[in-house]
Amino acid sequence: MSAALEGIRVIDLTVWFQGPVAAQHLADFGAEVIKVERPQGGDQGRGVRSIKALPVGDWNQYFLVINRNKQSVALDLKKPAGREVMYRLVEKSDVFLSNMGVELLESWDLGYEKLSSINPRLVYATNTGYGRFGAVTKPSFDMTVQALTGIMARLGEPGQPPIYLGMGSGDAYGGLMSALGILLALYHRNRTGRGQMIDASLYGAQLFLAASTLQKYLAGGQAEHAKQQSRKAAPNPLRNTYATKDRWVFLCLENTDADWSRLCRSLDDQKLAADPRFDSVIKRRQHASELIEWLDRVLAQRSAAEWLTRWRAEGITASRINNLAELADDPQTWENDYFLGTYCEEVQRQVKVRGLPIGLSKTPGAVNSLGPELGQHTEIVLTELLGYTWEQVDELKTQGVIP
Repeated sequence: MSAALEGIRVIDLTVWFQGPVAAQHLADFGAEVIKVERPQGGDQGRGVRSIKALPVGDWNQYFLVINRNKQSVALDLKKPAGREVMYRLVEKSDVFLSNMGVELLESWDLGYEKLSSINPRLVYATNTGYGRFGAVTKPSFDMTVQALTGIMARLGEPGQPPIYLGMGSGDAYGGLMSALGILLALYHRNRTGRGQMIDASLYGAQLFLAASTLQKYLAGGQAEHAKQQSRKAAPNPLRNTYATKDRWVFLCLENTDADWSRLCRSLDDQKLAADPRFDSVIKRRQHASELIEWLDRVLAQRSAAEWLTRWRAEGITASRINNLAELADDPQTWENDYFLGTYCEEVQRQVKVRGLPIGLSKTPGAVNSLGPELGQHTEIVLTELLGYTWEQVDELKTQGVIP
């Protein structure tokens, strides 16, 4: 069975997370992704074996997972001969992807104008920090950009420090945006024969991540949509987090009389059902803090499993709040390939990895290999794809262009 992106060749000149994960999505669905790295150390992600100084395993999951299904070419782009190799690669590729600084790419003569003159069909994709326009050019990291977008200011209780959403969420979302932009540009190229330049910035991705709340503020300019909100003052008490006897749950109901009746039946609390403070939509909103305090007391009396059983019987939408350990054992994640097992050469055993967030019935994605060794495919790409002779390869080694 052919893969969805079979026949598409991508030059992946990216480091760390957002750029590599964009190329990973393309590689998962069959694109030939050639990761170009500096000969000395390669992608900085190769050095990551811990997060926040805490060990996360005996294999480099950070680099190996987001660089899966790729080839690696080690190439010194500071040298003219290295750039000549890149130009030959551009001639034979469909996509050039980089999250290097625009100024750095221009200094290496790898800007859009240069590469599109070599291959007019090329899709030239960048992952800038803040977009290609405007005056902001400072370095960008997931957490510092998230700090600018208002997401942190919305998380946590009022008066408490802002909370970083974490998990590289902006980088991950930016990678998806970049992959989407590349596919859109490839579709246009297939219709017109012309490539183009695209940019998916970390700032733009995180703004879109905040889209729902952000749009509320843009539409009305109301201050409550721009700052932290306490769960004890949620405007809809029926859609809120609650602590049961053994764990937290999320109750997710509209503030309607029908949903209120269903909830009261499930709680088996006649006093609550009869309380005049809560007998209408408007009153439940007006007395939200008092209702939340009442629900806190009631829900703390039983386990989450007991409440969820009762709520299912009433057709009430709710969920326990899992931790990552529980998530890793959820059969639903494995049955849909959201998690996968694959062989890791570094530790010579099967390991668990993030799988495929998208399922295609005819051309499904796959994880065929984890990230390559630095320069593992350099000689193969030069000789078999680009047509270099072994004498020329030896000369490039002598010049220090390749290791």
